[in-house]
Amino acid sequence: MKLSKTILAIVAAVATGFACHQAQAVPITGSIDFAGSAVFMPNNLAGAFEVKTFSDVSVMSADGSFTGVTGPVTMTSPWVFVPSTPVSALWSVGGFIFDLGTTTSVLRPSGFLIITGTGTIFGPAGFDATTGIWRFSTQDPKADGKFSFSAATAGAGVPDGGMTVTLLGAALIGLAAYRAKFAKPVKA
Repeated sequence: MKLSKTILAIVAAVATGFACHQAQAVPITGSIDFAGSAVFMPNNLAGAFEVKTFSDVSVMSADGSFTGVTGPVTMTSPWVFVPSTPVSALWSVGGFIFDLGTTTSVLRPSGFLIITGTGTIFGPAGFDATTGIWRFSTQDPKADGKFSFSAATAGAGVPDGGMTVTLLGAALIGLAAYRAKFAKPVKA
């Protein structure tokens, strides 16, 4: 009986030790918005299927993990959005890189072009790759090729980093100690 209690305590202690050594995940949070100019192919929004080139793209606002990111944004072109085409490093700024995964909708209401989709945001050292959602919009002809782009994290939950297993291990150790102290002797 004492041997099984000892084994239970050792197993609980080992499980607790392993849980404490897990790496902590640091997901990217927040959103970033930028604006610039684009040349479309063909040169009208009603039939456009790709952005031929981007120019003068810079950060307009940023929050969360992007706080403090300013300046010019590097964009990959051409970007074919019809049909939906994944693009590695569609944009990068401040150590963050956005890989466009898919276009989920292309809307063309009266003189506007609104494109939405999903992708993956990679950050500087210390951040985990995080799923992001994005929106690209422009209007014709008054925008004269000006566009806005916003990206935000998809709101994935933060992993607990092993705290649940640590608490479970501590509870098992406590239970073993309680049983050892208050167990009634077995009469033979």
